[in-house]
Amino acid sequence: MAKKRKSSKNNSSKSNSRNKITKYRKPLNVNIGMIIFSVIFFYVVISVIMYFQTSHIVRYEVEEGSLATNNIYRGVIIRDETVVFNQSAGYVNYYAREGERVAKNALVYIVDETGRLSENLEAAAMGENSLSEKDLAEFKSEIINFVHSFDCTHFESAYDAKYALKNTVLKLANVRMLDNISDLSSAAGGNIINYFYAPTTGIVSYWTDGYENLKVQDVTADTFDTKKDYEKKQILSNSLMAAGDAVYKLSTNENWSLVIPVDAARGAELLKEEFVKVRFLKNQYESWGEVDLFTNADGNTYLQLSFTNSMLTFVNDRFLDVELIVEDEIGLKIPVSSIVQKEFFLVPEDFVIPGGNNGGDSIMRQCFLEDGTISSEVLEVEVYNFDSESKEYYLDSSILDAGTVLYKLDGQETFTVSKRATLIGVYNMNRGYADFKQINILYQNDEYAIVKSNTKYGLNVYDYIVLNADAVIDDQFINVAPGTLVPRD
Repeated sequence: MAKKRKSSKNNSSKSNSRNKITKYRKPLNVNIGMIIFSVIFFYVVISVIMYFQTSHIVRYEVEEGSLATNNIYRGVIIRDETVVFNQSAGYVNYYAREGERVAKNALVYIVDETGRLSENLEAAAMGENSLSEKDLAEFKSEIINFVHSFDCTHFESAYDAKYALKNTVLKLANVRMLDNISDLSSAAGGNIINYFYAPTTGIVSYWTDGYENLKVQDVTADTFDTKKDYEKKQILSNSLMAAGDAVYKLSTNENWSLVIPVDAARGAELLKEEFVKVRFLKNQYESWGEVDLFTNADGNTYLQLSFTNSMLTFVNDRFLDVELIVEDEIGLKIPVSSIVQKEFFLVPEDFVIPGGNNGGDSIMRQCFLEDGTISSEVLEVEVYNFDSESKEYYLDSSILDAGTVLYKLDGQETFTVSKRATLIGVYNMNRGYADFKQINILYQNDEYAIVKSNTKYGLNVYDYIVLNADAVIDDQFINVAPGTLVPRD
């Protein structure tokens, strides 16, 4: 019985071992294809990472062009103005039309102290009246000027035109009553009329704004802020005034000026012109203004344009929009992002040997032989600019060192390199590396600059330059990828 039990146990053990399943592990089959794929994958990943971490060099093709400059400015008018104050309280009636030139001692206005004359004038005006051809011409002229000069952005000019027409109407009515004024005065009960005459000859205007004594040196940025403190007060005929109120003003000089804010660089360019042609946008009239430049107390630069005519045309204006008619600068058009500054050594003309072995310029510098003997050697250099006033060449600081001793060609005189100066330029890439080229900027805005063409050490049309000067360094070899050429406009 014992033997049978043992045999049964062995059979059970064998059965369990046969039922146990072991998972088969497939061996890694590394072949050449997988290796190549892994290498390519890692190369692509590294290239993408480096692409986004590297500054990309883009080339730009230089072309001829010009900049459309904004030559429209808003200026403040400065002229010789004298404010005349009322001497007698009462109702004021004018007899000189606004913008009319009056002679010295000519009647300008009267004052009705009681107001009875004004009532009689209004009653007389209720009758039927007709305008002469001259009167109609005055109205037509004022209305046409308003229609042609009206700008919705300056709607206040509509009120100016309204008051001017109203004063014209009252002036015409008052002139008709002037012949009968003595009778009206008697009917009103006594001598209640005061007559006032012009103290000097000039152009009459019936408004004040506090800028009558403004000088060029007093102009600031706040002067042009008409929404802040500026107020133009119209003086109406047949209105009640106290003694001492401003009753009218006289512009006594045909010479006047317009002051406009400009940036310092633009102002310096216009100052060289001496006279600038100006178009007044109000009536499209053109005139020549003499140019002067000021830097006022607020630190800003202002251009004064002085005129000897047309003062009468704008006697009712304090601010004018004008266009400066100047020729656009034409030259080589380059992006502002291409411009860079570089430092150079200055070497006198006598120490630069023109026309070396390869046609370039060269210098003779001091050197030391192996035994310590002082000698000299000729070194070819690239000239980046020549200052015709100081008679000095700009040479690359990477070739020379401060303290380098140079010889004249005859070897009789020496010069020690030390003086430095900076040039403005761009990196030319025609030869496959970043080659600095000096430029002379004629005009510049936020995006582009116009530089002088046909300069000895500068750029030429169709040269390739680096679009972003910060992306390269001096003499860096440049490999531009396809599709990185910025097309010309």
